[in-house]
Amino acid sequence: MKEKFSTKITIFPCFCLHGILQRRSATFQKSQNMKNIFLFAAWLFICPVLYAQPQPINLEAVLTLGGAQNLTIEEYRHRQALAAAGLARAREWWLPDLSAGISTHQLNGAALNGNGKFYLGIEQRSLWAGVQAEARWDFADGIFKTNAAKRRAEAMQFFSKAERNKALLETIETYYDFLAAQLSWQAWQQLAAQADSIARQVEVQVQAGLRYESEGFLAKANLSHLKVEALNSRAAFGKATAALVRLLDLGPGTALVSTDTLLEIVKLETGNWGIEAAPPISQFPISNFTTAHEPRPEMQGMNLNLQALQAERKTTTTGLLLPELQVNAYASRFGGLFGEVRPVDAAAFPNPDVLYPTEALNVSLVWRIPLGRLAYAGELKQYDARIGIQQVQIKQQQAQINEEIIVAREQLLAAKEQMDVAKQGSELAGEALRQSMQRQELGTVRPFEILQAQEVFIKTRLDYVRAVAAHNKAQYGLWVAMGGDL
Repeated sequence: MKEKFSTKITIFPCFCLHGILQRRSATFQKSQNMKNIFLFAAWLFICPVLYAQPQPINLEAVLTLGGAQNLTIEEYRHRQALAAAGLARAREWWLPDLSAGISTHQLNGAALNGNGKFYLGIEQRSLWAGVQAEARWDFADGIFKTNAAKRRAEAMQFFSKAERNKALLETIETYYDFLAAQLSWQAWQQLAAQADSIARQVEVQVQAGLRYESEGFLAKANLSHLKVEALNSRAAFGKATAALVRLLDLGPGTALVSTDTLLEIVKLETGNWGIEAAPPISQFPISNFTTAHEPRPEMQGMNLNLQALQAERKTTTTGLLLPELQVNAYASRFGGLFGEVRPVDAAAFPNPDVLYPTEALNVSLVWRIPLGRLAYAGELKQYDARIGIQQVQIKQQQAQINEEIIVAREQLLAAKEQMDVAKQGSELAGEALRQSMQRQELGTVRPFEILQAQEVFIKTRLDYVRAVAAHNKAQYGLWVAMGGDL
């Protein structure tokens, strides 16, 4: 994955707007010096308390932790291991079963002879000790089902990759929401602190008879509004933190703080689907979407599952022509249980032993003819139905991927326009704030007007922050939609 970073947008962390927010009218400058020092010291004390022992984090750390600790990714690692174990088990079909042990036989009474007559008063005592090998090679099931298991194991690798991309994409989007919420909270806190300072100034002027009492009420009401905005931002930041903690599988109650003080515009290489100079998606010919889904791991995994079904289907067609080979062999010591054997031809074996070496080998080659399968073809029809379902699901997945590409690209186009509009608005608000502060130095503007200009400036900057965050999320979304890996 290649990344290109363009224009950097500096977002105000604690005190980065200090030079703008702390200017005062020349007539109040002397009386406000001690207040400014007090506010600065208070912020130095409050900020560490608000972020009590937080865990610093950035996008690189999020991707590292997300890839290692995300529970969805961990689940699919186990699913992939399960599929690999299934393939290993399927490959066991050609190996025989070995056994070793001892077997005894004792019979007292009657025994049936092969000619239908009975032997009476029989006493049989025998001992068998040895090793045995049994093998049953069903070439149809062994070959075709092993091939199917191999396809499924490969498919699970692609599905695991797809789920990893989805999980990391969700983590990236949550991180950008978390970062935007953190910057928003810090900005509203700064503005509320500035509003508190101005409200105190206005209150002093009201008591001195320099301003109307209504102006003091208005300043206090505005301070309450900004405090509410700061509290709302804090709640949004807490919610975003909890979501990020869940995705990273961190301990409950873990405090996080982003170390990213720059919100960069991300640009990922997406080939012909890049955003630069691209027409609206509605103007693209349909033919552009016929192959756009192919790089997606979901499509590769589903196609492999289709191949697995087609391989298993051959057990009901070509597999009927393949035989089954059965082999049974053993080598043992066989003889009497508590004494010497009694040979049938005692004259030929005048000195019998207790145990004698014995070997046997049985081989059979069998062609099975399943009449039920030939007459009704039920199993074959089942495979045909499963293959048909899989083909429909592949088409559904293809349509869904095309939709994801369209949506991601349209979101990227919209976010790019939002950034342009928000940047223009931020520049205008910044110029308005600069001019208001110049008039403040001349004593021709009220402090409350400065606060309003600062509020508008911060709002436009936050609009820009949200637009950049939306752009970056859409850029990563398009990257994944086009089959890129995270």
